[in-house]
Amino acid sequence: MTGDRQAIKYLWYGDDFTGASDTLATFAEAGLKALLCLGVPDLGRLAAVGPFDALGIAGAARSMPPEALRREVDPVGRFAQELRITLLHYKCCSTFDSSPTFGSLGEAIRTLEHYMPNPLRAIVGGQPSLGRYCAFGNLFAAAGTGGEVFRIDRHPTMAHHPVTPMSEADLRLHLSKQGVPDIDLVDWRQLDSASDEALDARIAAIEGRAVMFDVLQTGHLQRIGRQLWQSAHSAPLLAVGASSVAEAVIAHWREIGLCTAEVPALEIAPARDPVFVLAGSQSALTAAQVETALAGGSNARYRSVALDIPSIVSDGAAVATTAEQCASLLRQGHSVIAHTGRMTDGGPSQLSVAQAGGRLLADVLRRAPFVRRAGVAGGDTSSLAVEALDIWALGFAGTLSKGVTLTRANSEDKRIDGLELMLKGGQMGGPDLFERLLGGVR
Repeated sequence: MTGDRQAIKYLWYGDDFTGASDTLATFAEAGLKALLCLGVPDLGRLAAVGPFDALGIAGAARSMPPEALRREVDPVGRFAQELRITLLHYKCCSTFDSSPTFGSLGEAIRTLEHYMPNPLRAIVGGQPSLGRYCAFGNLFAAAGTGGEVFRIDRHPTMAHHPVTPMSEADLRLHLSKQGVPDIDLVDWRQLDSASDEALDARIAAIEGRAVMFDVLQTGHLQRIGRQLWQSAHSAPLLAVGASSVAEAVIAHWREIGLCTAEVPALEIAPARDPVFVLAGSQSALTAAQVETALAGGSNARYRSVALDIPSIVSDGAAVATTAEQCASLLRQGHSVIAHTGRMTDGGPSQLSVAQAGGRLLADVLRRAPFVRRAGVAGGDTSSLAVEALDIWALGFAGTLSKGVTLTRANSEDKRIDGLELMLKGGQMGGPDLFERLLGGVR
């Protein structure tokens, strides 16, 4: 595959930064060249750093109400149309957490379908590599890496998400509330046993409607990828789902010889300088990761800075004071975790906390420019924190854990250019993730 303007066949938009970077890793781990841009990119910049097999755009639509979401994703659709993209992937969270009022997947589909004339709207419902499974349209998810699997409406975290709690496991019903009616289903039994010809006929019979694909095991993805890529060649296609959409297409590309690259070595060297971590996620898993990194008290490899949430949200001076506290520890050679702790009812909103986290991250990096590796935990926190930095694109630097990518910043600001960033969702990574960020992966 070549990387000129017409040859970028696959474009993905991630509705938060953590998910968008996971798709970046999916392509890089397959030996394909990909770049993740922060907003619709300038074509001149792309030409200077290309070529690419796939291109991503990271956004923050997951935290947006419908009108703001439309303004966010409409330029993505126009960009896809301009580049004559074969397949546009709206990359949502693997848990599909969304609602009619925040991060509406229905609103995204209605906005983007005008630019992708294929009458099929494909929805891929699971990602086994992340412990996400879809059976008869119902979503199940593991609690943490390798953890117990729950139906999504009974998941200990996602059923109680502070912004978009998942109260419905049937994704067809979940999406119908967001204005996507009459979703058809290709269930796992058909993927297991139907012939290619029978699946072709099944998809051909679905006209002008959305279709959901079950995913129970990795073997289903190649069959789904065949259907997506084949349909996309009749007319540009919109697909919705987690990084399993990319996994499916790559599996098919391998089968037909469009992806022949060897899988690269994915080692990450230990950090040479102190590391700064901003932990804004409210998940129990992230809390456990913070606890693990701080275990040992004064002998821990990280120093703890507990954030006073009401103060940093409402008081700019408090942000500056906290940033200086973090930077002072970093200047002494200590790695630092700044963490929010549990939010309480009646306190600042998750959005305002994430925005304050962005200001804090930018201020810490300004005061400690020698920091060349940083991490952000929490999908909304990552999206809004990175927006506070002068970064136009992120390249792949390695995989810390399944679903957790280390990226490298492209920026006109020399202090930020080359900064290594880990952006992770609250449910991603093992207990020692922050230790891996500091110590590397061999």
